[in-house]
Amino acid sequence: MQHIPPATGDPVEVRCTKCRKITSHALVSAEPAPTLLQCSICNRQRKLTATVAPKKPAPRRTSDPAAEERKEWAALEPAMNRTDAATYSMTASYKLKSLINHPLFGLGQVQRVIGPKKMEVLFSDGKKTMRCK
Repeated sequence: MQHIPPATGDPVEVRCTKCRKITSHALVSAEPAPTLLQCSICNRQRKLTATVAPKKPAPRRTSDPAAEERKEWAALEPAMNRTDAATYSMTASYKLKSLINHPLFGLGQVQRVIGPKKMEVLFSDGKKTMRCK
């Protein structure tokens, strides 16, 4: 089957930038290559752009963040003393590296204080962002 190049006046189905719909357009300029389109609904003319190639998939991470957090927890856990852990409360204030005992997540260590009312705590099942004073 032979490919016939489009000629001036040929209909093309593309998305109109003004109508914001896929509408029928006519080729206004087709020499030497199709470059200008006119929408059959709003009569707006626009340049013909090349078709966008599909995005490449994002590269896979070589390491799993959750696995790294579990390794970090395994290294820290032997040195933790459960009796030093404070019971978690949203109204209490905590310092970096302090231990907390959460009723749902269990024993955790404050890894980072994020602003005045949030902190990041490392638990056995990963890091959680928690409220604090």
